[in-house]
Parts: sequence; structure tokens; C-alpha cells
Amino acid sequence: MTNQIFEQLKKTYESGRTRPLAWRRAQLNALRRLVTENRDAFVSSAMADLGKPAAETVLMELNLVAGEAQFVRNRLSLWTARHPKAMHWMLQPAAGWTIAEPKGVVLIISPWNYPVLLALEPMADALAAGNAVCLKPSELSPNTSKLLAELVPQYLDSEAVRVVEGGPKETGELLKCPFNHIFYTGGGHVGKIVMRAAAEHLTPVTLELGGKSPCFVDRTADINVAARRIAWGKFTNAGQTCVAPDYVLATPDVAEALAERIAVAITEFYGEDPKASPDFGRIINDRHFERLCKLLPVGTVPPEEPSSPLVQVASAVGAAMDMVGRRFNAVTTGRGGAGEMAGSANNAAKPTAGSNMAAADDGATASAAVEPSEIHKVPGVFDLAGRIVCGGKVDRAARYIAPTVLYGTSPDAPVMKEEIFGPILPILVVEDAESAIRFINKRSRPLAAYVFSRDHEVRLTFERQTSSGALGYSLPLGHLLSSRLPFGGVGASGIGTYHGKAGFLTFSHVKTVVTKPQFPDTLRLVYPPFNEAKAKLFDIIAKFS
Repeated sequence: MTNQIFEQLKKTYESGRTRPLAWRRAQLNALRRLVTENRDAFVSSAMADLGKPAAETVLMELNLVAGEAQFVRNRLSLWTARHPKAMHWMLQPAAGWTIAEPKGVVLIISPWNYPVLLALEPMADALAAGNAVCLKPSELSPNTSKLLAELVPQYLDSEAVRVVEGGPKETGELLKCPFNHIFYTGGGHVGKIVMRAAAEHLTPVTLELGGKSPCFVDRTADINVAARRIAWGKFTNAGQTCVAPDYVLATPDVAEALAERIAVAITEFYGEDPKASPDFGRIINDRHFERLCKLLPVGTVPPEEPSSPLVQVASAVGAAMDMVGRRFNAVTTGRGGAGEMAGSANNAAKPTAGSNMAAADDGATASAAVEPSEIHKVPGVFDLAGRIVCGGKVDRAARYIAPTVLYGTSPDAPVMKEEIFGPILPILVVEDAESAIRFINKRSRPLAAYVFSRDHEVRLTFERQTSSGALGYSLPLGHLLSSRLPFGGVGASGIGTYHGKAGFLTFSHVKTVVTKPQFPDTLRLVYPPFNEAKAKLFDIIAKFS
């Protein structure tokens, strides 16, 4: 079935149907109507899939799709025109130019967290470039997937744009087809599968992945503004945003106050009981819910109701042992100020800052042996996950996890070992900006990094010494919202960019064209045979080149 869909799209593309600008503009106009005329249906589907508030669906998905479609439509004439390029003087008279042509039949595999935006926004760029498109929505947001499958053929050219529903089986079948470009948004594990499959056909890929996006805050920041913006960026869509601040690195003079102020901002946004707020979403499914619960401090989440008294006793003993183990590890790791709590023996064993620098210079990876000089141990915090400042409440039946702030988190905590992708915000206490940069650079390059500091030198140092898909000063999520800024990752956080012209170019092949009149045939000067006169001419040319 999937191969038949590919062949039909290929036939449509090869007919030349998708190339005219009139067709492209018509599809982009139709895409705008699709999201504007079906606003209530999309709001309902996102609510059913994610418990997503209506305002979030409209502002963070539908409006952005409509805006992207209009932005690229209005610039098609400029982007598709010939762009003259200067030719080398040795070739004169001659001319050269570049022109963007469609890649062909492209596959877009979209995720569940923004099921409308991340399906239709790259589609707008692909249609603007003149491609035939196959869209594979995520099966984890089934209501939105079904709605897209119903609406797309009603609004767009059904012979040039197709939607394939299904799970891993259907995705695997699609990946066997020789698409001309594959655009994937999701996790790194599946991203590797996509890239391996694309390599079989030498198909170019765009991978929009994720990672742990850090956020640095120092004493020069306006603590109230920083808290509100971090809370907004983190807890929008219940934290299920690829560029949300994943964790905070705050200097000792502001860390605790920042944690408490973020808690205040959460109350301002969602009220005393966020569960009752119409503006706070839910976790996508039970598997992700349970994964997130394991990232919280031990004892925070009550276990599922055991089946017998014996199992209840065993569960209680296991939880108690786990908590004792975590507290013992937290005391004996010797991080930062741990020596003040653990005594002189731990102080004696604690590595010096010089040894940390040497280990980093030797290419050591992030580990407990190289971080005591960077992360402070907060007195009185025994769980590696940190102390709960606010939140920590869960409801399994509703897949609800309250917006949670953790203070004094250890780098060894489970919450620091994976992308959180949920409403849990750990705050680590870091010595200064240089320590924060070392901490960040020991980890995979993130999709975004954020800095809340009014110190120009600090901001410039982050810009020059860290690598991330984007860098935001006092503004989380900002680059996600603009069609004028390329969006994409670097290293483990992704390959390639889109939005606006970057998206148009991602789905285009920029072809070079050159021309030279047949008369006069100045190339006779470089034709063989190469005699002494021509050798002297070449020497003269080399001097002026």
C-alpha cells in the first residue's frame, strides 16, 4: 500500500504538476484555510490526545502554520527566480546563475507533542518548494492523525499530497521507498533508524531531534522576569516541547530565590491547583507518565496499588532501601560543598579544581570525577533529584503531573540522564558562567540554550564557547515562533534547518547554471596542444588570478 502511494506521488511529480508557482500558491492558500476553517476540530483533537489547552493549540500550532504558509507564499517569486552569480574573468564573455528546483517526492514524519504544527509547517515549506508530499503523522496522537487524514485530501491536491496513518510498521514500509528527501521530527533513537534507512537510497535527511536544553541564570538577571519566562517556556504543553528549558544552572547567590520565584510564577499561571487549570496540559500516554514519575525524588509518587499485603510490604521495603541508597550516595559523592557535611575524610578525598581541568583537557567525558568544582552540593538535600520546591503531585488516571521545581539537583540524578520532556524542572547550583559552560560542553550539543544575564561578557562567552541549535538571551522558545529564523539542531540534536527561506531551501535543490556564447570562442586559448606561447600565456594569467 505504501509503495503504491509513493509511486502515485512520483507519477504526479514527474508530470510537472507541482512545479508552477500558481499550483504552489493554491496549495499554500488551501493549507491556510485548512487550519483556520477547522480550528475547533483541531482544538478538540489536541485536547483528546494531550489535554492541550485551546489557547495553546491556537497560538502555538494553528496560527504558526497559517503564518508560515502566508510567509513563504508571499516570497515565492523572489526565492524561485534566477539569482545571477559573477563568472571568472578568464571565462568572459559568460554568465552564471542559480535556481531552486524541487527535490521531488518528500516524506515528512511528524511527532505527537505538537501534532498539527510539526506536521503542517514543514509541509508548507515542502509545497512552497514544489514537491509532492507524503505525510506520516504520529500514531501516539491518534485523534489529530485521523483528523489530518480526513482534512488534507479535502483541501490539498490529493494526487500530490497524501497522508499515511499507522505505527512503526507503516513507517518502516515508507522508509523502504526511495524518497528524494526525508524530514523527521522526534527522538534520537528513531532518528538513527531513519538515517540508516535513508542511506540505502542516499536520500538526504533533515532530523529535528532534541536534547537537554540548558538555561543559565546569574545575579545580574531580573529574577522575577527570568522566573516567569522560564516557567512559561518550561511548562507550556506540560513540558512536552523539544526546545523547553530542560534544566537550570543558577549561581549560588540567586539559585534558591529563583526556584521559589518560579514556584510563584507557576501559581500565577495555573492557580493553586494546576490540575484544575484549563491552561495546563497532560502527559501523552501511560508509558511517558511512568517514565517521568521515576525522575522525581524517591517517595514522591505513590506506587500503584499492590495486589496483596505481602506485595505491599515488599514495595515499602524496596522504596525505603532506594531512598537510603540515594541519600548515602548524595552524602558520599563529595560534590561541591559536600565536604562541609561529610567531614574531613570526604574533604581529603575530594578532587581539586586543577584535577578537574586536567581531566577535561584529556577529553574525559562527563562523570562524577570531573564535576565537584562546577556543581554545588546544597546542604540538607539528600535525594539526588533535589528538594521539591513546588509540585510533585501526580494522578495516574488523568496522566497528570503537577508543574514541579527541584532545587539542588545532582548531575548524577536520573532526571539529569535523559531529556525530561515533561513538567519537571531541576535547578542545579553552579559556581559561575565559566563552570556552567564547562558543564554544558561535556554533554551532547542541545537543540537550544538560554541565558538570563545582563552581563555582556557572559552573554558573549556563551555565544562563542557553546554550541547549540539556537541561543536565546532572556527568551525561551522565541526562535520556534519566527518564520524568519532557521530552526534546527546540531550534532545529536539534529541535522538541517527549516522555517521560511531555510525550509524552502531544505526542500529544494539549488542548481547552478552557466552559459557562454559560441562566438567568439575564447576557449581556444586553453585547448591542446599546449605550446610554448600558451605556456607563457598561462604564466601571465596565473599572475593576475
